[in-house]
Amino acid sequence: MLHRGQESTDGTGGGELTVPMAWLYAEYIADELLRTGDLMPPTSFEFRAGRDALALTIFLSDSSGELSGIRVITQLETWLSLTAYDQPWQEWVRERMALRAAEAAGSAAPDPDLELASTAWRWLEETELLAPDLDAVPGGGPLPGEDDGPKVWTPAWRLGLPLGHLAIHLF
Repeated sequence: MLHRGQESTDGTGGGELTVPMAWLYAEYIADELLRTGDLMPPTSFEFRAGRDALALTIFLSDSSGELSGIRVITQLETWLSLTAYDQPWQEWVRERMALRAAEAAGSAAPDPDLELASTAWRWLEETELLAPDLDAVPGGGPLPGEDDGPKVWTPAWRLGLPLGHLAIHLF
């Protein structure tokens, strides 16, 4: 299997499988951050939303396309600022995805990293999860339990982004 940008050793350069290493590595880092934080069961949709939101943040913030293991620690502050509550994360993702798509359009071969990132972004935007309404103001007093409060359908990225942000803090 070849990593994107490498040629086959037989000189043909074609017909080989290109492995989306940049996306898979970003997804691995996001998965490890969330598992370390132990915030949600790894089999839940909420976990997937957090992992995909973090993986997109990691993947799109790496301008060189080769995030090395040693740079992960140095990037935590960047990821924290990108995933912060008051940041326009959704617009940032759209801009970065468009930039990557424009770069890939000039290439003869499709970019498998971008294809997986696009699939994750589409899922985060189109999937809605039932979550507590964080904007609701309880009338009268404290709610006795978490499940008793108002719930709303929300895009998966709106739930996954703060989950990813918290996971980075806990790391």
